[in-house]
Amino acid sequence: MKLEQLPQEFVKASVVIEEIEKHGFEAYFVGGSVRDTLLGKKSHDVDIATSAYPEEIKHIFKRTVDVGIDHGTVLVLHEEDQYEITTFRTESTYQDYRRPDHVTFVRSLEEDLKRRDFTINALAMDKEGTIIDLFHGLDDLQKGVIRAVGDPKERFHEDALRMMRGLRFASQLDFEIEKETLGAIYLFHSLLAKISVERIAIEFIKMLLGKNRQKGLTSFIETECYQSCPGLKERLTGLLAFSELPNRRIEEEGQAWTLLLKELNIASSDTRDFLKCWKLSNHLIHEVAELSFGLKQRLAGEWQAQELFRLGLEQSLSVEKIVPFYGQKADCEGTERKFSELPITERKQLRITGNDLLAEIDRQPGKWLGELIDRLEAAVINREVANDREQLLAFSRDFVKVEDES
Repeated sequence: MKLEQLPQEFVKASVVIEEIEKHGFEAYFVGGSVRDTLLGKKSHDVDIATSAYPEEIKHIFKRTVDVGIDHGTVLVLHEEDQYEITTFRTESTYQDYRRPDHVTFVRSLEEDLKRRDFTINALAMDKEGTIIDLFHGLDDLQKGVIRAVGDPKERFHEDALRMMRGLRFASQLDFEIEKETLGAIYLFHSLLAKISVERIAIEFIKMLLGKNRQKGLTSFIETECYQSCPGLKERLTGLLAFSELPNRRIEEEGQAWTLLLKELNIASSDTRDFLKCWKLSNHLIHEVAELSFGLKQRLAGEWQAQELFRLGLEQSLSVEKIVPFYGQKADCEGTERKFSELPITERKQLRITGNDLLAEIDRQPGKWLGELIDRLEAAVINREVANDREQLLAFSRDFVKVEDES
């Protein structure tokens, strides 16, 4: 098979392959970029595999970076672009079920392709667009099948993360996992305990954001891979409920975690600990906590002014995009309008400061000042008082007076 027209990113990269070939070596486009092109998807990264050894690549090109030279990868800087060039290789045993003990550089494309995970990822393409398919990957692409290269038991025993990758591809591509491949995932699912949480989390969230989330999740549950994932082993009922949500696409990672937390019935007080087990960033944990608060409020009724103020426009709209999972209609336009009508949208817009209050009220700095500013903010948002300095001062004096009398 030969592509009639190469996408521009491959055309630009072809000069790198030509340069390698001028020096007597082979070079091909490989992996996900070839797969995605054949599926009509835009490829973001173009990877190149070659018979040239790393030192030979560094001799051919003047500008290189040793990004993974022990495993045969050199980053080549060409004009304004950069390309990862990896030497054909075979791999030894995998003592940690993730990384080979050592790799051996070879000159054979076939030896390199046979170590890859799935047939649809074991395709290569030369600079003219001719596809090299040694493991019937084209047939699997056409049929929508995810099949391990060679013996699936060997592939997953070598690298247990490949099981999560297979589940992720089922969701992303809306493909079926071939029977023997699925059976091997079930057989070796416990090996995921050997893989770092960070790597599992990357594949897990890609699966949740795929176009057929239910397909990936169903296999994730049936193969019992969930048992080796943080916080999920004892929550099968909630995980099943999550898998049964409407199979519409989730747009963002924060939304996916928010929906999962709700279906798992994770209390707000336990949200941080649960997400920390997944090694998520503090920023993302905070975002999910706020989205969870927003979803709860939004499902209970229309937005209140203080809820919109707390969340901000971006997160309020993010909540709107997930209420349809619970049978409610998203109202992004109405939410934007309500947000624009707020008297203030952030605290710094208050026309009074802590220093103003200290200058006008005969009190020493203390806890009362923060409580007063919180009260002023709420009063302005709820239109109890105008955002005017004199009116805010009058409101503050009354507030302090009541506090003193009580």
